Amino acid sequence: MMFATAMLSSQTAAVTADVALTGTGEWVANGFFYAMAVVAIVAALRMVTTKNVVHAALYLLVVLSAVAGTYIILGAEFAAATQILVYLGAIMVLLLFGVMLTRAKIGHESELDYQQRWLGALVAAGMLAVMSYSLWEAFGTDKLPVDQTPQRTQEVSDSIFSTYIVPFEALSVLLLAALIGAVVVARRD
Repeated sequence: MMFATAMLSSQTAAVTADVALTGTGEWVANGFFYAMAVVAIVAALRMVTTKNVVHAALYLLVVLSAVAGTYIILGAEFAAATQILVYLGAIMVLLLFGVMLTRAKIGHESELDYQQRWLGALVAAGMLAVMSYSLWEAFGTDKLPVDQTPQRTQEVSDSIFSTYIVPFEALSVLLLAALIGAVVVARRD
């Protein structure tokens, strides 16, 4: 947490130093991006450290909402709408119904406290180091193209329903089969 706070404060200082060099819109977008990042990081940390299963699901809801907000800031409306409909709508309802139907204990559970959490933190730090190194080696100091226009929702929908219609329909049939299979398994009781 201290690392994330120090990193965000140094980046915020760099953003405030660049205010004279960039337009007001960019500065505001960067501010909202950092606010969403802080909300997502804090909610993610609370999600994995809480001992209440329902609270963990609600913190996951906050994390996914922050990701959708980040997509909106980046101008990816289709990705934000998909994030909201699929993850916030369907997955969270499924998760909460799963918690309720399995009769999981609601409230503070001491059994959810894992004694080897420091080993998990060590593995997470190692994964962060490997991913950071891989990204640095792959991209280095490359910059994103400045003249690239964002892809709008209409362009995405045109490509999905023209070029990629067969994989899209195959995926919908696969999801329908999974739904039917879940109902069959659940009704055997």
